[in-house]
Amino acid sequence: MKLTSKGRYAVTAMIDIALNQDKGPTTLALISERQGISLSYLEQLFAKLKKSDLVSSARGPGGGYRLSRAAMDISVSLIIRAVDESVDARKCGGKSNCHGGEECLSHELWTDLSAMIDQFLNKITLQDLMDRKQSACLKEISFH
Repeated sequence: MKLTSKGRYAVTAMIDIALNQDKGPTTLALISERQGISLSYLEQLFAKLKKSDLVSSARGPGGGYRLSRAAMDISVSLIIRAVDESVDARKCGGKSNCHGGEECLSHELWTDLSAMIDQFLNKITLQDLMDRKQSACLKEISFH
């Protein structure tokens, strides 16, 4: 089981937009620069995020991307699924053909783990991640 860069980058980019949304729409070029993610890769991800109605875009000067709903209404699980990613611990991807075309002995264990991971990621919202980031920044400031 592995979350690929596609899912990680999508979540990172969405956090970036959420943290900067009070400044207006965010361009992919800015996200690329701040997060070190290729612009062309971000374009691919944001086509999927927009199709899933997680972001909206504005063209022209001052254009860019915004969250299409409140940060508290966007879970990490929604973001990962929007970019066609899954966090599935099963070798067979749920097809029950993991052992020579048959279900392996540990299939139910990995099915349960996959469900728990999805439940966990579904409970974490962009707002939670923003709050954590802002809290960490405040702690850092208070120690200086």
